[in-house]
Amino acid sequence: MLTARGEEADRIVGLEMGADDYVTKPFSPRELVARVKALLRRAEPAGEVNRPIEVGKLHIDPSSYRVSRAGKPVTLSTLEFRLIYFLAARPDRVFTRDQLLDAVWGTERFVTPRSVDVYVRRLREKIEADPENPVHLKTVRGAGYLFESAAVGPS
Repeated sequence: MLTARGEEADRIVGLEMGADDYVTKPFSPRELVARVKALLRRAEPAGEVNRPIEVGKLHIDPSSYRVSRAGKPVTLSTLEFRLIYFLAARPDRVFTRDQLLDAVWGTERFVTPRSVDVYVRRLREKIEADPENPVHLKTVRGAGYLFESAAVGPS
């Protein structure tokens, strides 16, 4: 809850009614974002965290920050790795540039939404057999990007 009512009784009633958190005005936007992120982390399924992903010839290991294609190591920057892992861990779901910026880059850095395009292009050059016709890292025109899990082909 985000409210101007800051008395102890109000906070108790709000939490007892089902609120996950209770923030009173005035509030710090940074603190509010941190609280929301903490709630979202707690809501993630435990089994999904840090599991290796294998799709076709592509292997992504979050515990070592390593990616290989057809058994050969692929050198990625930390941000490239975080982007590919974020998408691959949530296959077949379209993410807008802004959603990817929030999830991968976070609120600490200022980057433009078009930066996502640059990183996607670099990733395609590194993980796709034919970057011009990607098998895994797809663009959904007017919407964003997705990692296709059912991809079949020369990945």
